[in-house]
Amino acid sequence: MSYQKRLVSLIFIDSIIVMTSIYMCNFILMPSQTVFTPELMVSSISLLLCHFIFAYVYKLYKRVWQYSSVGELLAIIRAITVSIAVTSILQLLLFQDVYVRVMAITWMMHLILIGGIRFSWRIMRDGVLTKPDISGKKRALIIGSGAAGTMIARQLKQNPDAELYPVAFIDDDCTKHKLEVLGLPVIGGQESIEQAVRSLAITNIIIAIPSLNKKALSQIVEKCNKTKAKAQIVPMLEDLISGKITVSDVRDVQVEDLLGREPVELDTYSIAHYVTGNTILVTGAGGSIGSEVCRQVSRFAPRRMILLGHGENSIYSVEMELKSQNANNVEYIAEIADIQDRDKMFKIMEKHRPSVVFHAAAHKHVPLMERNPEEAFKNNVLGTKNVAEAASYSGVRTFVMISTDKAVNPTSVMGATKRLAEMIIQDLDRRSSTKFVAVRFGNVLGSRGSVIPLFKEQILRGGPVTVTHPEMVRFFMTIPEASRLVLQAGALAQGGEIFVLDMGEPVKITDLARNLIRLSGYTEEEIGIEYTGMRPGEKLFEELLNENEVHNDHVYPKIYVGKAAMTPIILIETLIDQFQSFTSVELRQEIMDIVYNRKSQPSQPKKFAAVN
Repeated sequence: MSYQKRLVSLIFIDSIIVMTSIYMCNFILMPSQTVFTPELMVSSISLLLCHFIFAYVYKLYKRVWQYSSVGELLAIIRAITVSIAVTSILQLLLFQDVYVRVMAITWMMHLILIGGIRFSWRIMRDGVLTKPDISGKKRALIIGSGAAGTMIARQLKQNPDAELYPVAFIDDDCTKHKLEVLGLPVIGGQESIEQAVRSLAITNIIIAIPSLNKKALSQIVEKCNKTKAKAQIVPMLEDLISGKITVSDVRDVQVEDLLGREPVELDTYSIAHYVTGNTILVTGAGGSIGSEVCRQVSRFAPRRMILLGHGENSIYSVEMELKSQNANNVEYIAEIADIQDRDKMFKIMEKHRPSVVFHAAAHKHVPLMERNPEEAFKNNVLGTKNVAEAASYSGVRTFVMISTDKAVNPTSVMGATKRLAEMIIQDLDRRSSTKFVAVRFGNVLGSRGSVIPLFKEQILRGGPVTVTHPEMVRFFMTIPEASRLVLQAGALAQGGEIFVLDMGEPVKITDLARNLIRLSGYTEEEIGIEYTGMRPGEKLFEELLNENEVHNDHVYPKIYVGKAAMTPIILIETLIDQFQSFTSVELRQEIMDIVYNRKSQPSQPKKFAAVN
């Protein structure tokens, strides 16, 4: 129905109700008296005029009554009450008398009829008088009967195209147990999940508590995983209310949701202070971490961003994405270059003169670098030296290098070369006006080469999921978390620090595999987990700071800082000069000897490249 037809219909119906109700009430109360008295005629006309005036004031004709609720009911009560009150005052002024009983009954009749006509739209929309067709729909159990849970239940019940149909609530508030919300029973707390799934033939569990912290979410998901139902989660309530997303955006629980800690919150003021309006260069900008750093930096409106990378396709993709999202605010410039090309690094730094450099380019695959130590050395050590010295020479204010927890007491070539890279920038920090800092990550969920994409691929193939050792544990963080830590490190940098995220408790790789299997809709029996044995260079557990680096105090919520012990830089310089003459086995041994300070200084050191 169009707005005009709807408006005319409501005005016509209201007019009949208002004009006739006072006569009907008078006849009911005083059947022997004449109905059409001057007093009643004046009162009915007054009521009609007052009704339309206050209906306009309270916007009764502007409301969508299919979605009427308490607010709409209050508007009807206010409009009717004020209309009756004004008419009663007019009766008193003109006739020195008020038909109290007649006006009271008229008030109730208006409320019932005018309100009833409007709320009938809501009744029809909700299908209260008809039995819903739930054939073919999956039965859903909603955890949380608060604002988000009731919103999800209402939309699922009213949407005929929804795949799910709610049948019950779970809520830890014991005062709601054995009661009903929207006609659905609240059958108990979290301890009732397994029983509810069995008895109600539940196929899907929707966790509808947007404010839930990750530790509590992990506990609920653990209980859900004991059933055969699929666990899903609602997004933030603010997004639902604002209309950014709908109930159809209820998503599967991701492994990232189960890390058991809250993400790092940024000090946006301090980040904006050193990013906004400046030129920012990111190496490895096409990688999973580098590209996310670019996205995060773009939020702070730098003047220009230099996207430096070796792979043209990945750099092109990131450049197009960023330009489409921030075309009017930031100038994006792609530079295809290899960080092992020293001359090119100096030329790029001289050309763009960045204020801040985020160095994300690196080789990071542990088993591959064990087989190719010379490539790990060239990229992670020599490449870092080239970029860092070029940054120092061109007057960069802050240089943030992305490192790894594998650089602590390393057993792998990858970890050892990253530790040598840390040593290089710490040495440069002492001799340069540029502030050089490093940021150590744990394993980044979803990044290229991480276990999550591998596990997902194995699950899609039907398994088994391969884990190297049943007791292997790792620290994990998400790509956005890692990138936020990089930005915050730049704001905190004084020079020479190694920043580390407080990553909570390490996670067993086996538990991660089990969670991913379960969240993919399978059981461990269907997919299976196979232990393949530890690979070269791997450790059972990782550390974020060794005993010589630990500072117990946070420099920022959830961020630690350490000052790493230094090895004489001349040893690294000499290895850079000589590494091509070594075999792979010899090069690996040389790298490890320097990292663990098992090598004596050479008698004739080569001069290190001059820096400002």
